[in-house]
Amino acid sequence: MNTLRSRAVLPLVMAAFLLTACGGGGESASGVADMPASAPSVAGEEAAAPAPAARENLAGGSDEGDAKAAPATTNVTVAPADRSIIYTAEMTVRAKDVAAAAESAKRMVTEAGGYVAEERSNSFASRQESQLTFKIPPGQYPGTLSRLGKELGETESLHQGTQDVTGEVADVAARVKSAEAAVAQFRTLLGKAEKIGEIMDIEREIQSRTADLEALQARQKSLAEQTGMATVTITLVGPSAPPVEPVEEETGFLAGLKAGWTGLKNFAEALSTIVGALLPWLVVLAVLAVLALPWWRRMRRRQQPVPAPVAASPARDEELVEKE
Repeated sequence: MNTLRSRAVLPLVMAAFLLTACGGGGESASGVADMPASAPSVAGEEAAAPAPAARENLAGGSDEGDAKAAPATTNVTVAPADRSIIYTAEMTVRAKDVAAAAESAKRMVTEAGGYVAEERSNSFASRQESQLTFKIPPGQYPGTLSRLGKELGETESLHQGTQDVTGEVADVAARVKSAEAAVAQFRTLLGKAEKIGEIMDIEREIQSRTADLEALQARQKSLAEQTGMATVTITLVGPSAPPVEPVEEETGFLAGLKAGWTGLKNFAEALSTIVGALLPWLVVLAVLAVLALPWWRRMRRRQQPVPAPVAASPARDEELVEKE
């Protein structure tokens, strides 16, 4: 009877393994297959949403000296609802009163349905600075970003970025669905297994599949949080703070020569630091070596074997007798 039951369970175990393998192989295909339905073409998407989907990097507008040209956030548009987009923005605003501007920013974000994710404030004498990170619903992101840039003070720098994770979201969802089906199948097999060996094998497989499922669910939750809320980091500085200088990458022969010289200086500084750290130890080791040198020589003399006397050969003795 047990033999018949074990024979009935073994095909089910093999079927579960085949189901899991087929599910793993079709995960990426399902994720790719969902892409065309939501996005006809990359070119069409860029033409439809030129502002955030084009991944613009705005650094205070075309003229860094004109602070009023920077908050050009009215052109920001949100991608269609069938796309999963991560919106991020970083901006620096010069305000007359940093504390009051921070409170105004919090009020604007709260009215838009967002919240404060992180806040840091520094005060050095007359210089004040506050950095706030907000989470804003994507639908309210363009308008709120525009208000923050216009109503808090003079925008000195602005950087926006977008990341389309539609394919990754679909792929993770397919993997989660496949992993859940595999775990359910193995739990069904566990209820039908009778031999201890089969039970242990199935339980081990369930633990492994459950761990994979939890990791996929965590990734799915993280993607949902990132796409569900746009992240805006705003730095508020006072009137006495130095202006933000745009970072320009230098190219050409002089830029390469400067980079090489800087690297050589850094290497020399690192080498001198290492030598300076080792020098006290080397001095101590040298003194100990000088003190231990006489003792080491005496020990070496003692260890040398005393040469044994050389015995005279019989032929040599006969020659001496004949001479006498």
